[in-house]
This record gives sequence, C-alpha cells and structure tokens, in this order.
Amino acid sequence: MIKYTPLKDHDTPVKVLFTGYLCTVGIGYVVALIQILFTHGMADGKFGLSIDDIVYSYYGNRSGTVVETKLNGSMKGMAPEAERFQIIQWVRDGAPINDYQSSGVEKIIETRCVTCHNKDASGIPNFADFEQLKALTTQDEGATFSSLTRVSHIHLFGISFIFMFVGLIFAFSETTPRPYKSVAIGMPYVFLLADILSWWLTKIHPTFAWLVILAGTGMGVSFAFMWVTSILEMWLFRPVFIEGPGMKVQAWLESLTCGGEESGVNKTWCAAKRGFTFLKDKWLQHGWPWLKGLFNK
Repeated sequence: MIKYTPLKDHDTPVKVLFTGYLCTVGIGYVVALIQILFTHGMADGKFGLSIDDIVYSYYGNRSGTVVETKLNGSMKGMAPEAERFQIIQWVRDGAPINDYQSSGVEKIIETRCVTCHNKDASGIPNFADFEQLKALTTQDEGATFSSLTRVSHIHLFGISFIFMFVGLIFAFSETTPRPYKSVAIGMPYVFLLADILSWWLTKIHPTFAWLVILAGTGMGVSFAFMWVTSILEMWLFRPVFIEGPGMKVQAWLESLTCGGEESGVNKTWCAAKRGFTFLKDKWLQHGWPWLKGLFNK
C-alpha cells in the first residue's frame, strides 16, 4: 500500500519546486563533468578522460616534475609552446633562483600564471612567492595528502546533500518497485564513498585508477536514473508509464520477484537474491559477532 503522495499527484507548485531543483543540480552535474574533462582530462596532454589522466592526477607522473607535467597537460593552453619550453628548460636545469629573472621565466610566470596563482587564490600555489613555485619543480607525485583531505571532505559534505534531496524526491515515485527504489537511493552514497576512497588508493598505487572511473560511472548512472524517473513521473506519467515504453520497463521490474514460476532472467535473479540472503544471515550469525568480539578485545 502506498503511504505517500506519488509525484504525479503533487500540486503543481510542489512539482515546479522539485523540477527546479532537479534541473539546477542536473545542469550542475553536467558542468562538473565538463570541468573534469578540462582538468583531470587534460593531465596527459590529450583531451578526454583516460586511465593515464587519473594516474597523473592522483599518483603523479614520476618521470617528470610537477611544473612540466602541468605545462604539458591541463595548463597546456595557458601559454604558447615557446614560453612553455622556456619554463620547462629552466626547471630541468634545476630551477636556480639566479637564472629566474635573467632567463625570462619570471616575466612569463607573472604574465601567464600569477593571474590565477596569487595570494588571494584558495587551494592553489601562489607563484608570486618563489619558494612555492620552487616546490613544484620536484618530481611529480600527484595530489598531496593535504589536498586530498581538503577535496574529500568538501565532496563528502556537498555531494551527499545533493543526493539526499534527489533521493527524497525520487522516494515519491511509484513506478519503481520498493526494493529497487531502495537500491537506487542507496547506490550514490556507496559509490561516493568508493570514489573518495579510490583517490587515496590511487595515490598509493596507480592500479586503483580503474576504481575511480567505475565509482564515478556508478554514481552518474544512479543519479541519472533517479533524475529521469522523477521528471517523467511528474510531467509525463500517462504517455510514458501507461501508454508508452515505461510500462514495459515497469512490468519487467515487477517480474523480478521470487514468487510463483521462475524461469530465465527471473530464475537467475532469484538465485542471486537467495544467495545474498544466505550470506547476510551467515554474516549476522557468525561474522558480525566475531568482528565485534575482536574489537572488544
């Protein structure tokens, strides 16, 4: 029995409120993806997100310096090739302070870099301070632990709030069976934690770069599913879920239950569900008491 007002039955002002929020965060999500393409996606100097981009961003390009990696990657478009080569050559020579001005590097830095990298900028080095610039002429070891800490807590607080409200709106949907609705609402938080954890793991070893992409993809898929379902139920319920293709999807989801005849996909699903239930029961009976006793000791 439905104990809430479905999305399609809410008053128009409430629908407008929900739609305004969903559209705003939806646009924000797309802009965030574009921003990733222009930052992490350029870490290897080529447009488009790849495993190398993830590795260079978090683990670092251990074959070069931070300045060189950035100038050949995400900062490639910020200065002409000749000026970038001039800075890189100075860095490869050991970045001596005696040659900083005479080599012309200081003028290039002031013209091309200090506009953003200044004392008023938050979270990035101040290139007006030579010591901070000098620190980046060492081997590129990717993101620092301090920057990962800062970005992690911002993402954990900010993105969890976004998914809380998106999930709250989606909770009023009625075309998705309750078990799958619960999974869809909980998935973003699982993938968010996996995404943050994967940054730290990739910082330690580049193999975990795959986990960054998988976690980010899972988070995006769950967001898109809740977003699309909520919008369609509010404004296009009849043409999509009664007269259109949505009714076939709904019927397929409802068929994935473990009652009555089992065959094909349903049989596989029920077997997996029974296996999960068995493992959960064993964990509660034996695994959790053992772990709890271990912590008590």
